[in-house]
Amino acid sequence: MLETPITEAKNTFTALVHQVEGGEVVHLTRHGRPVAVILSEVEYQELRQHSAPRGDLLDFVRDWRGDLSGDWLGLSDSEIDAARDRAPGKDFAWEA
Repeated sequence: MLETPITEAKNTFTALVHQVEGGEVVHLTRHGRPVAVILSEVEYQELRQHSAPRGDLLDFVRDWRGDLSGDWLGLSDSEIDAARDRAPGKDFAWEA
């Protein structure tokens, strides 16, 4: 694995592409933090082939609920509501 700052990568892009073609994976960083990856077309296609398709969230939730076992399917709304946790949530603040 090769790691290089973006500022350096733009000056040596052709050489980095040659390395990627040779099987190297290049991690690009900004201020020392990883921000992107350059990989070969072959590796990219393999990742796409093996990744799960991104579907509709609603379809996912319906499938997930259908896979759950238990008696909750027969519960009324009031029974489900009675079982809910009424404890207050954690305090949260967006970082400024």
